[in-house]
Amino acid sequence: MVIPCWLFSQQVFPVVLTTGKVYQVTQQKTSYTFDSGRYTVFIPDGVQELRGVLVHQHGCTMEGRGAATAFDVQYQALAKKWGLAIVGPDLYSAKGNCHDWRNPESGSGEALIDALTAVGRLSGHPELAGSPWLLWGHSGGGYWALSMLRIYPERIIGVFGYSPAFEPGAYPAKALKVPVMMRHAGPSGDACCWRTSITEFGKLRNAGGYVSIAYTPYQNHNYSWVRYMAIPFFESVLQQRLPVGTGKDYHALRDMDPAQAWLGDTTSYNISPVAAYNGQRKNACWFSDSLTAARWREYVITGTLIDRTPPPAPYATKIQRRHNVTVALYWKADADVESGISHFNIYKDGQWVQRYPATGVFQHFDTNGDDAIPLTVPLLQTDLTYLWNESGKISISTVNAAGLESARTPFPSR
Repeated sequence: MVIPCWLFSQQVFPVVLTTGKVYQVTQQKTSYTFDSGRYTVFIPDGVQELRGVLVHQHGCTMEGRGAATAFDVQYQALAKKWGLAIVGPDLYSAKGNCHDWRNPESGSGEALIDALTAVGRLSGHPELAGSPWLLWGHSGGGYWALSMLRIYPERIIGVFGYSPAFEPGAYPAKALKVPVMMRHAGPSGDACCWRTSITEFGKLRNAGGYVSIAYTPYQNHNYSWVRYMAIPFFESVLQQRLPVGTGKDYHALRDMDPAQAWLGDTTSYNISPVAAYNGQRKNACWFSDSLTAARWREYVITGTLIDRTPPPAPYATKIQRRHNVTVALYWKADADVESGISHFNIYKDGQWVQRYPATGVFQHFDTNGDDAIPLTVPLLQTDLTYLWNESGKISISTVNAAGLESARTPFPSR
């Protein structure tokens, strides 16, 4: 057996954001087939004790793009809501591509634990080392996530596989209690990722596993609005699995509640409580609750989910006079967990006067790797024309990607 030896770089730094901090650890291994990894970790402000970790693993040929997740305002909002750390790994194999890192046994599994331990120490959150994981994986990263389920089932809250590639081996009994959702797309037989989703779904369901599969025929392996299904899936799992309270058993995961479970037919897309399901149950998708089942049905029919709720309103507004015709506006905002931030609207005496940013969107995501664009979002500040003798009331709202607008938050009087 080869004993791994990790060399951690000293370039570990916090990046201060409006909602938290980002830490980055780069490490090089001197043995084993997995070569190196860079882990970019977001930790929300105001969280005394982290409750879990979302690991967003990129796919093959996407090395270098993983860090974007830690800067994604939608995932940051999820982290703040549930007390999570967000990890965007960038993994590299000495032989190139994902040849080695896709297998946790190559060292990429224990490297995650080492990185979380290091960031926990640096950030003042030592509990990070033992916090349970939500695993999200695309393509080769989906294979990695399912393989991690085989090796570390007791540490995993839930798994979402976005077009998972290749087929991992047999799962232990403990893995059957971990909720799993896989998404596949395109025409039948489209690459190995189609076969992987079908095979792994059947393998887990036949053994009694808590697994579902989401088929989106009008998309493909590298194109999907997948986060719109992945995030609510994770939230439903967090609701049931995270322990209540604090203390030494804080990270002891709860079992899913079978009384809340629903099933879904993969052909008709009909859904019902388990007790009322008339078909072959081991051929049906398993869902944690009725809401997740309904969202799955919408997703497999339309390829996305429509956000029907407005985002949270901006907060911590400040106003500062620049000169006789201009004021500077400052504010903070949390993204909508369901659909992020498109832009902000600024009002004067109830009338719309300005959009921020003036064109485009505040942040969106790539429908291939689910990467945040832009990586660095604009500062939450702008100038507004406001004459020295004006007395109009200024307010601001957030607009999410669905076009829904929050309540308006006033700026303090000058």
